[in-house]
Amino acid sequence: MSKTKSSPGRSSRGFLWLVVFALAVFLIVKNIGVWTNVLKVLFGFGSVILIHEFGHFLVAKLSGIKVEAFSIFMPPTLLGVQRTEKGLRFRVLPKLVAKDKEEGAAKKEDEEKPAEESLLSFTIGKGGKVWETEYRIGLIPLGGFVKMLGQEDIGTMKSTDDPQSFANKSVGTRAAVISAGVIFNVISAVIIFMIVFLVGIELAPPVIGEVGPNSPAAHAGWVAGDEVIEIAGESKYLDFSHIGMAAALSDVNEAVPVKIRHENGKEEEYWVVAEESETPMGKMRLFGVTQAYNLTVAEVSDANALRERTGLQSGDVIKAVDGENVQTHWEFVGLVENAVSRSVTLSAERTEGGELIENQIGLDWLFAEGYEIKSDSELYHIYSMVPRLRITAAGEVALPKGRVERIKDWLKGILSFGKASRQEEVESGPVLEGGDIILAIGGVENPTYREVREVTEANEDKELPIEVLRADANGVEERLVVTVTPRRPQGSERVLIGIAVVLDAKHPVVAKTIDTGGGPTRLGIPGGATITAVDGAAVSSFYDVVDEIRKYKDERITIDYRVDERKAGSVALNVGGSGDELITVKSVLSGYVPFEDLERLYRAGGPVEAVVMGGRKTVMFITQTYVTLKRLVSRSVSPKNLMGPVGILTVTYRIAKDRPTIYIIYFLGLISAVIAVFNFLPIPPLDGGLIVLLVIEKIKGSALSERVQTAVAYVGWIAIGTLFLYVTFNDICRSLFS
Repeated sequence: MSKTKSSPGRSSRGFLWLVVFALAVFLIVKNIGVWTNVLKVLFGFGSVILIHEFGHFLVAKLSGIKVEAFSIFMPPTLLGVQRTEKGLRFRVLPKLVAKDKEEGAAKKEDEEKPAEESLLSFTIGKGGKVWETEYRIGLIPLGGFVKMLGQEDIGTMKSTDDPQSFANKSVGTRAAVISAGVIFNVISAVIIFMIVFLVGIELAPPVIGEVGPNSPAAHAGWVAGDEVIEIAGESKYLDFSHIGMAAALSDVNEAVPVKIRHENGKEEEYWVVAEESETPMGKMRLFGVTQAYNLTVAEVSDANALRERTGLQSGDVIKAVDGENVQTHWEFVGLVENAVSRSVTLSAERTEGGELIENQIGLDWLFAEGYEIKSDSELYHIYSMVPRLRITAAGEVALPKGRVERIKDWLKGILSFGKASRQEEVESGPVLEGGDIILAIGGVENPTYREVREVTEANEDKELPIEVLRADANGVEERLVVTVTPRRPQGSERVLIGIAVVLDAKHPVVAKTIDTGGGPTRLGIPGGATITAVDGAAVSSFYDVVDEIRKYKDERITIDYRVDERKAGSVALNVGGSGDELITVKSVLSGYVPFEDLERLYRAGGPVEAVVMGGRKTVMFITQTYVTLKRLVSRSVSPKNLMGPVGILTVTYRIAKDRPTIYIIYFLGLISAVIAVFNFLPIPPLDGGLIVLLVIEKIKGSALSERVQTAVAYVGWIAIGTLFLYVTFNDICRSLFS
């Protein structure tokens, strides 16, 4: 008998793993909330994989095929369990903590072992009937597998005389084993959704919250508060996701049939063609609508900031705007938009104590209905007068080329995910800030939003000077010039400098007067002029200008202005009967208030209806997945929309952290349906690809040679590996920059 070599590192390795274990326990205990959610995610994702692999396992066992290993998650093995003649054997990290090999006969002995041994291997209990299968948990939570006798790790078949070999079973038996995983995923999806709808789940109903300007929905005549009662032939159990999916999966120029119920109860049918638009997920076909919110203030990460900014707190329910009661969020938005003033008073019911509170919140004025402006007449104005632009936020944009100073900046440059680009910081120069008023850009003085866009597009990747007016902490204003470099973010059609702007209503300065499109002749006030009085009343802001104009309904008044110390003038204005006919400005709250999603309970009336709802939901997700794949091939859907295991785990974790457990279950039902489709793609070594090889074998009369099978399998693995790297790259981008 050969002598076993001693290993001086064995004790140190054992001590190292003991330290790692102790550190892991400490971190878990210290962050028990986080790890609870992590365990939910791993358990849920593992369950979906378990169901798929259990399908293969069960049918293989019933077919008399020897299953050597059944693993949840991928190698290296974290834990393996198998009954041997001596008892129940446990192996922990056998690949990473392997025992030292013996010389000579030990090599032959190792060849007879079903699996690697480990320093952390141990056997408990009494021996009994030996299990032919070792049950494993992998260290990488990205999949799972069933290892059958006669099947190589890469998915090819290996010739053997053993009657329990997978390779020696009939084509029909092997097809049943391979397809069982997909079938089990479909069945499990139905069962998961059935359970969800038996318990009940709150989902966003198909109610329109907002309609985007110049969108297909706007052109069709949809308005906030409309409810979709039928879309693309579907009318039962609709939720808001049906609207987005119908648009995203429609063909170019395909008119989607939609039936709408308006708030007054009237029903109308429409045929709407979705338009391709840029989203954080890449280009997608959209109708241009958003889901509805309710009137309850949502939870925020910084409750103190919300309270200081607006006087509101999470759980407050808005009851009125400037004394006018509201029942829906879209009523609230409409009243705020039409309140062209300095501020509005919001009345809210506080959940703590039920008291009614009132808070005054400032307003900002929007510059236009949408971002893509083709003519000046689309700009918001006050009787043809367009105020200057004020920056509300300056975001991050593409980094200046060749100037990467920090690792994080480098990553953001390489992994940019459609974000607006960052201002180019000149080492000793200023950058744009919130509150800056744009005085000139690229030589264009007092620019409107349309002019800012034109100059920005014309100066892509060039240094662009912007002159702004900035107030210090004491309110003293000074002029300064900031140099930026407009960039086109990856995947975007727009050149950006990374700023958000509104109209500057705090100063009565006219950037430009415009042709109002069929209205009275625009006022003869030069750009850059300051309004000093309205019919003799002094004004100090555009708020004052609007307030004064509204006092003279159906009258002719005079507006005085001054350009500089030597040049001044006045113009006549015919005010309409209501005073608001040619005031097109819309307002938004300057202090952002987040609201909870409008949700509706979806619950089955009994088990039969739950099965129907679960089946319809499963069929919907399967169909949508196949259509998405078709759109990917035709390039009508961007591959950036794909989500890989990292993305799935990230989304599942966020759901586990923020939502009740029923939402995790719902999401896992969706994943189970998608996995069924993906695994049945005709790409070896996926289940669908193996079925194709069996069909070829049936037609040919014999299996392809092991050499050909290996070549095909490697090509398939390369394709899958490439796809995996691509979607993982996208998942990381979404995680870092969304």
